[in-house]
Amino acid sequence: MATLAPELRHEVDAFDVTRPELYRDDAWHEPFRAIRAAGGIRWTEGSAFGDYWSVANYRYIVEVESLPDLYSSAAGIVVADFEEGDVRLPMFIAMDRPKHTGQRRTVAPAFAPGAMARTKEDIARRTGELLDTLPVGETFDWVDTVSIELTTQMLAILFDFPWADRRKLTFWSDWAGDIEAVRDPVRKAERLGHLYECAAAFTTLWNDRFGAEPTSDLISMMIHSDAMREMDSQAFLGNLILLIVGGNDTTRNAMSAYAYSLDRFEGERAKLERDPALTANAVQEIIRWQTPLSHMRRTATRDTLLDGHRIREGDKLALWYVSANRDEAVFENADAIHVDRPNARRHLSFGHGIHRCVGARLAELQLSILIDAMRERRLRVHVTGEPERVPACFVHGYRALPVTLERY
Repeated sequence: MATLAPELRHEVDAFDVTRPELYRDDAWHEPFRAIRAAGGIRWTEGSAFGDYWSVANYRYIVEVESLPDLYSSAAGIVVADFEEGDVRLPMFIAMDRPKHTGQRRTVAPAFAPGAMARTKEDIARRTGELLDTLPVGETFDWVDTVSIELTTQMLAILFDFPWADRRKLTFWSDWAGDIEAVRDPVRKAERLGHLYECAAAFTTLWNDRFGAEPTSDLISMMIHSDAMREMDSQAFLGNLILLIVGGNDTTRNAMSAYAYSLDRFEGERAKLERDPALTANAVQEIIRWQTPLSHMRRTATRDTLLDGHRIREGDKLALWYVSANRDEAVFENADAIHVDRPNARRHLSFGHGIHRCVGARLAELQLSILIDAMRERRLRVHVTGEPERVPACFVHGYRALPVTLERY
């Protein structure tokens, strides 16, 4: 069993990879690289989120994800713990089998290949219309103008949510995914208030559609599902939050990474601009490189061993996808973008096993359409300043990215 060198073990805080400044400052690379070099598994005590195991290399994350009965999701999917008096929001990603299976099957048809084929033309139309409004040669915020707007439009369509109010979906998603809010009682209370506002809006939509003929939106699918129609209000809100955050943050931050990363790797951008056949693989590579959600959490259901480490029943394991996607044992020159990387599709950004992201195909489709639409218009992004990053260890993304466009 590999161990950290003595000079590294003395600096315990240096390897507490839940610290928000690591992600705010894009400084997470070195501590994860050291953990991977020491075997990929490390115990941390006394973090702001309590004690936890970091599982940081590709191999052991796949092992943990492949044993859902041993490593449970039911105690929560983020490294933060529930405290006494907290309101718990059940959601199928934070459930174990068999309950997880039935609820996941309810919403899966909305993201099946047939559904994606039917929505492709609409996504392409909306993407093109937005790109045609962008100023060329003037600075603007890519995150707000492109990434948020396109993903929020898609969410509004998936839920058949009132179009004029669609930005509320982004607002609620940002609050729901804010793991740092649990550390501040004031922000924690504010967060809960916004989530209840979200619940009230969707309860109105539920009541309006209850008893109506089935449609393809996600609320109707829940209403007409044996597995979900009898959900209580907490479970309803929990699954809504899951779908909103999943649909918002993955696609939004992948779209932002497209603009940011290819401006850094201009040779790879040139390859992609020349060859439309590279789009599908470039989508996987950008999602790997960015990793829109840094981690998921599992909890051991009994004592076990993981690469010689004694895992106790109840121990919390943080599966650091952001680190596994830079694992040099799997991805050569992992810190660089290679739009033609042969194994880009092996990334773990969508998880692995029974909890793999149900909306992965939709995220991939939206990003691929954006790339192709930019190429068709011969538009190229130039980043004009440092991005403002999310200062947290869960959502791994961008709050703002100043850019200009040029035609080539």
